[in-house]
Amino acid sequence: MIEVNNLHKSFGQVKALDGLSFSARDGEITGILGPNGAGKTTCLRTLYGLLKADQGSAKIDDIDVSRQPLLARGRLGIFPDKFGLYERLTAYEQIDYFASIHGLQGQAKKQAIEEVIADLDMQELAYRKTAGFSQGQRMKVTLAQALVHKPQNFVLDEPTRGLDVMSTRILRNYLARFKAKGHCILFSSHVMQEVAALCDRVIIVANGKLAAVGTPDELCTLADKSNLEEAFVKIIGSDEGIAA
Repeated sequence: MIEVNNLHKSFGQVKALDGLSFSARDGEITGILGPNGAGKTTCLRTLYGLLKADQGSAKIDDIDVSRQPLLARGRLGIFPDKFGLYERLTAYEQIDYFASIHGLQGQAKKQAIEEVIADLDMQELAYRKTAGFSQGQRMKVTLAQALVHKPQNFVLDEPTRGLDVMSTRILRNYLARFKAKGHCILFSSHVMQEVAALCDRVIIVANGKLAAVGTPDELCTLADKSNLEEAFVKIIGSDEGIAA
């Protein structure tokens, strides 16, 4: 479970987060939506431990990120929006590197790598250098890096950006599998149809605050709109926002 409570963060005179609070529960895919500059990236970087909040707390499985960053990070799998790889390394070596970062060693590390390669059907890619990999292949390697230490929680920042239709479908299927196993998934995207189709609950952030939260259908009902995109525009366009 991921919990954000009363987060505040400013950069000079710019207030990126202004008391943001929400939770993402186990066994659910929680979407986070917001316009550019709403505070989504600042929030996610605070969860990763890359930024320290001025006030408030972020917790991963009840572990305070600011107080126990390494322990919290061990419960988190991070899937970034850009699939940056060390192209001179093979896919296996990439995954091995991230397994080592998370403290896996010896036979336990080898077994974890082999399991994630099998789970993601990457056997044909495992011993190829990642230079020249397609976006779909790079996505699999990045996903394997995030999963090798078997985290309970996943954070995905616009994961389908740049992916073709088939790679996007593959990723969605994996997310559905992780959800069914009881994992907590926090999913940031600008693709409204994707969020509506995948997410059990949606958090809308505007001006560093929670503007609305609910299922896609509940948000449409709240905004009196027929689809999530129209509901989103109405919610963030309101001076006062809509709280659920």
